Amino acid sequence: MSLQIRNLTKVYGQQYAVNNISFEVAAGEIVGFLGPNGAGKSTTMKIATCYLPPTEGEVLVGGHNVVDNAMEAKRITGYLPEHNPLYLDMYVHEYLGFIGKLYGLSGKTLRQQVAEMVERCGLTREQNKKIETLSKGYRQRVGLAQALIHNPKVLILDEPTSGLDPNQLVEIRKLIKDISRDKTVIFSTHIMQEVQALCNRVVVINRGNIVADDTVEHLLQTQQSNVVVVAEFEKGVTAEQLQQLPEVISVQSLDTFKFKVVAAAGVDIRPALFRFAADNNLSLIGLKQEESSLENIFHSLTAQSPVEHNQN
Repeated sequence: MSLQIRNLTKVYGQQYAVNNISFEVAAGEIVGFLGPNGAGKSTTMKIATCYLPPTEGEVLVGGHNVVDNAMEAKRITGYLPEHNPLYLDMYVHEYLGFIGKLYGLSGKTLRQQVAEMVERCGLTREQNKKIETLSKGYRQRVGLAQALIHNPKVLILDEPTSGLDPNQLVEIRKLIKDISRDKTVIFSTHIMQEVQALCNRVVVINRGNIVADDTVEHLLQTQQSNVVVVAEFEKGVTAEQLQQLPEVISVQSLDTFKFKVVAAAGVDIRPALFRFAADNNLSLIGLKQEESSLENIFHSLTAQSPVEHNQN
């Protein structure tokens, strides 16, 4: 296995950021690491990249323990942090050369790697520009290039598409797909379309606990998610009124009298909506139940409250 996480725990004071989690990522696999803010994703990734020590448990990268053999683990790991720290006053090719030297590259090998990363990451026209002049999309490309400069076996990407516009999302998605062909990749994201486009497998973490580890296809087939119905009325309805219906979890206003109604898993909320309309002399002009989606499943999984760690 390229990445092995065994009984990993990280505690800050009395707060369990990561609570005894275990999972593995095989060579050549690309895995989406999902969870709401504060779930423990970044903490896990920082431990796997030797930036944080674990409280308990262990992480092995290519067989190297990230505590006992940190330098060996770093040599085969590429890392793009969530906030992509770059030296903005450096030129693109200069920065990539600098990072390459930190990994021990020099001479012809260094020049070849910089040239390859510039081409592979679509930075040819930007390589002689200062990083501070680049758009966020191109800065993300530079971040990916620095993570790849030493040809790592394992690539860890923390929110690589955060803050990008739709065009930039498509470009970075294609780039990640291309580079994953000969790498082991784990990346965190909040964007379900990214997961379905790039991953065969997802690991979902919530409040420091793993709540799902499965293929996307199997999750969609077997995981019972919340029921989502889009209801449209002719007039005279508020989200607050619909929220009072039994079994309704949440209501989102889509238009003046059009709402997304989320009900508990396995509940058909449509009869209740029909009765509500009839009892209030309202015209229900549209009612459609949405198909199960990874986004619905994610919301269902992360709405659950994992068992709290026993600190006694």
